[in-house]
Amino acid sequence: MADLLNSREEVLSLTKQLVGINSIVNTEGEMVIAHSLYTLLASYPYFAENQKNLVLEQTIDDYHERYNVLAFVKGTKKSSNRTVILMGHTDTVGVGDFNQLYEYAFSPDEWMDILKNEEIPNTAREQLDSGDWLFGRGALDMKSGLSSHLFLLKYYSEHPEELEGNLVLVAECDEEDSSNGILSALKTLKKWKKEHQFEYVAAINADFVAPRYEGDKNRYVYKGTVGKLLPSFFVTGAETHVGAAFEGLDPNFVIAELTRQLSYNPELCNEAHGEVTVPPVSLKQIDLKPAYDVQTALSAFAYYNFFLHSWTPKDVLEIVTKQADIAFQNAIKIYEERYQRFCEVSGQKFQPVSWKPRVITYEEMDQMLKLTHGNTYTNHMQEFKYDLLNDETLDIRMYAARVVEEAWKWMEDKNPTIIVFNSSLYSPRIEITGKNENENVLIEALEKAVEDIQPSYEYPIVVKNFYPYISDMSFMALSDDDKDLAPVADNNPSWGSKFFVNYQDIRDINVPVINIGPYGMDAHKKLERMEMTYSLEIVPNLTNKVILTILNKG
Repeated sequence: MADLLNSREEVLSLTKQLVGINSIVNTEGEMVIAHSLYTLLASYPYFAENQKNLVLEQTIDDYHERYNVLAFVKGTKKSSNRTVILMGHTDTVGVGDFNQLYEYAFSPDEWMDILKNEEIPNTAREQLDSGDWLFGRGALDMKSGLSSHLFLLKYYSEHPEELEGNLVLVAECDEEDSSNGILSALKTLKKWKKEHQFEYVAAINADFVAPRYEGDKNRYVYKGTVGKLLPSFFVTGAETHVGAAFEGLDPNFVIAELTRQLSYNPELCNEAHGEVTVPPVSLKQIDLKPAYDVQTALSAFAYYNFFLHSWTPKDVLEIVTKQADIAFQNAIKIYEERYQRFCEVSGQKFQPVSWKPRVITYEEMDQMLKLTHGNTYTNHMQEFKYDLLNDETLDIRMYAARVVEEAWKWMEDKNPTIIVFNSSLYSPRIEITGKNENENVLIEALEKAVEDIQPSYEYPIVVKNFYPYISDMSFMALSDDDKDLAPVADNNPSWGSKFFVNYQDIRDINVPVINIGPYGMDAHKKLERMEMTYSLEIVPNLTNKVILTILNKG
């Protein structure tokens, strides 16, 4: 098609430049890439002439020094406040999977030369030999996507007369951990909205897309995104010497049953608009015993990834609390059956088990302790949380577990219990259904762009409703009301000390968001790679057509 932008070589060059910067999350590399990106944009004539349109900003209330880069171009074709936000993260996951070859993870050309002599799967081999795939950490997730946005920002900085409305770029850090980047950037977006009268009408993310099943040839674009919670469980048992195992209850035994109940359970998939989330899976499962001895552990801790399409945080809390009760009942039943069989083979006398399943939320426990102990408990926990902040080895999840562990010490009834809480960020779900004018315009623009571009590309470009991976898209709009959101804060022991999110900032932006990102395979893995034709040619042009259609609606 004659009207397509010639983007391949420039986006490829930008991608290699960004991949060449080691910007692993929670390392100094995040600072390096932000400063490098700022320097690059500052070299463009438009930003040299409009210096206030480009900022390098440190994240707010963060435990690491790192920065976002934000920039905007004002179109001159016609006066309009309509504004599209282009967003993409600058950080990557680590390179431990590269082992002794980790230094090549950031040098795509050298890395691909090495892979030519390595034993790799046939599919990866064919793609490597084709010359149309780029390997390396961040090549897919998501520096090629960010490079697509940079290409478009530069193009319109050089041709503002072709732009009716405005483009804002947000290159945010920390997407791979706690999204401090985008949460900080929201405040700048709000400030610009007021200062420049920007009317945010759409946001376009450029995170990676991948096959959804073996042999899947589709290249997906997504309107809206999956939500994510991290339901967490503190499990207490009844300690005993291992030589008298049936005189106590090992919390690891209970938590193992909890994992069996939750992990890979299709009943916990959330369906909406004909699309289904993947079920929960365990992301951590440990006991909190500090050192070896022959006493069973006092407590154990686990958390599980939980995706949602239509469920609210309130729904999820109710669901996992019920599942924890089922798991506890099963654990005690199995324990009693095994104890009885042991007594039969050992000749010991069987004593019926007295424990009953008890599952409470952190909020319930906290309220009980406040009623029982009053200010003595409240003041102690405030001091404990403050002191605990000095332990830099604790992330927000382990910090939350330690707070629950400390609060449990105040409980008078020490019978075995499962305490349910949240220990991390809630990434809100976003449904784009056409419920308002901005959503309708965005849906139509995306569908029209796909229709226009599809003849230029051999594989199907398919529109889906929910981006299936965790991303910063979640923080551009909010579907939940205050009642549904309340459990996020009330059941997070870190809230207000180690961790806080101002969800009102999201409401104040509240813009529909889609994802048009690079296509590839093995994100977060050693053979991470992206297909260049789709990622460097189709993605920028799809995005451009969506931008123009949206802004022309003004």
